Amino acid sequence: MNKKGYWIALIDVRDPEVYKQYIEANAKAFAKYGAKFPVRAGRYTNPEGPTGNRHVVVEFESYETAVACYEPPEYQEASKFRLAASTGHFVIVEGA
Repeated sequence: MNKKGYWIALIDVRDPEVYKQYIEANAKAFAKYGAKFPVRAGRYTNPEGPTGNRHVVVEFESYETAVACYEPPEYQEASKFRLAASTGHFVIVEGA
C-alpha cells in the first residue's frame, strides 16, 4: 500500500489579488491529480513565531502523485502567480 503524499505550504501573501489568480489557475492540475485540501487557509495561531498568513496542506493518494502534480505545465504556469504574490516555505512529503 502506498503512503499518501502531501504538499505543505506556509505562505505570506503580499498581493491577494494576484494570489487569487494562482488559486483559480491551479484548479486544473489539482483536479487532474486528485488533490484534497484538509487544510486551506483556515483560522490559525502562531504559538512559536510567524509562519505566514496562509497555511495549506494538500493531500494526494501517494507521494509519487504529489510530486507528479508539481511538475506538469498546468501547475508550473499557476505557480508563477504564487511566486509573484507571496513568499514562504513549500515542501512535498510522504505521509506516515
